[in-house]
Amino acid sequence: MSIPAVRSPYEGQRLSFGDQFAISAYWFATNFLWGALLVIMLPGEIKKLFPVYRVPALGYLFAFGAVVALVVPLIVGAMSDRCVSRHGRRRPYIVWGVIVNVAGLALMWAATTFSQVVHGDKSDTAGKVAGTLFTSPTFLFFLLAYMVAQLGNNVASAAYSGVIPDLVPEDQRGSASGWMALMSQLGTLLGAVGCGILLGGAPESMKYALVSVILVVVAAITVFGIRETPLPAKPEPISWGLYFKSLWIDPRRYPDFAWVWITRAFVMLGFYAVLPFINYYLTDVVHVAEESVDKTASILIGVILITSSVSGVYGGFVSDRIGRKRVVYIANTVIAIVTFGFVFCTAMWQVLICGMLFGLGFGAYTSVDWALGTDVLPSKKDAAKEMAVWHIAMTLPQSLAAPIAGFIIARFGMTVVQTPEKEIYHYTQMGYGVTFALCAVLFGMGAFFLKNVRGVQ
Repeated sequence: MSIPAVRSPYEGQRLSFGDQFAISAYWFATNFLWGALLVIMLPGEIKKLFPVYRVPALGYLFAFGAVVALVVPLIVGAMSDRCVSRHGRRRPYIVWGVIVNVAGLALMWAATTFSQVVHGDKSDTAGKVAGTLFTSPTFLFFLLAYMVAQLGNNVASAAYSGVIPDLVPEDQRGSASGWMALMSQLGTLLGAVGCGILLGGAPESMKYALVSVILVVVAAITVFGIRETPLPAKPEPISWGLYFKSLWIDPRRYPDFAWVWITRAFVMLGFYAVLPFINYYLTDVVHVAEESVDKTASILIGVILITSSVSGVYGGFVSDRIGRKRVVYIANTVIAIVTFGFVFCTAMWQVLICGMLFGLGFGAYTSVDWALGTDVLPSKKDAAKEMAVWHIAMTLPQSLAAPIAGFIIARFGMTVVQTPEKEIYHYTQMGYGVTFALCAVLFGMGAFFLKNVRGVQ
């Protein structure tokens, strides 16, 4: 399974501004996509197609999409490592991944344009809701389209994740990581703002077109702007059995790695139980008008991202002085309290204050989270593979958190507001309250069990 060594074409030289921009550009593209989809487009599309079943429908959508995000990178990463294309190892997968991604977005637009609205009864049981959704051609078509988009994005992203280790000289990887963080944050922020504020009242076709154009154009900057050295020889065929067996890291031999993995999984369970339902929370609990909820959600996400960027920059420096674990203890305590506080917000200014505090705590956590993962790696020699295993602590909770949270929110029922034009269905504050309280507990557990990590201060 050995792979021939390849010398970076940038070895021995300082990366220019243009080099750094080209190498990191795709981070902007993929985060723009998910900023637009997760915060604005998916909640809006699901609410339009399944007005009564929107919470469980969105939960199932996140769950199946997360399974793709969990499995595909593990396979494609190994395949791109062994790619013998004359264009390099990563670029062919990025190109084909973007093509499939855009095709998936086109299918999602077609699903929302040509499908029928699925009506239901607010008193239906969880089993009846699931049965209705999974026998609905509309839901299955949209779910399939979303999974195609997920497939394409994860093919491209899995290969792209090898660009910095492949190309960036070791003494410049710190600056490359800074570029990565900057482009990721900007992409998410502008994706949410672009689709939520600038195109808030625009047809859905314009949103899909904007996301597709940004994805293609910015990905092209990376594809045409970087230089790759092709593999000099074809590697041995990969043994998938041995490869997947090698992904197991024995927690008895490496307990610190296991506990960091577990604590990260707890935090991600809490985070992805809340994120999908921000739009619905704003309409159901805070009573933001439906016609302005996209813009309001964009502003909230913008506040969280900006404040998390600030604390993320300083959190890493502070952790070097006072220790990683202490920063996590403080950060997780903040986000646990603030998450529970969202339930009691009755006005948007209160939500924005909670969002600012949550961003400060979560940014500090994420800055230390990456450092913790690298601190406890069992072997620096297999760092890429082991970081992929560590990354599962983020992707696996996505497939579990959203459907569980959706079930809890729906379990507490709905209220109906009759307007002259239509009936408006709202999930109850109690359903969100229980969900947010459980998330607060998960955030607290992510800090509590970190005490079992012995090799990190």
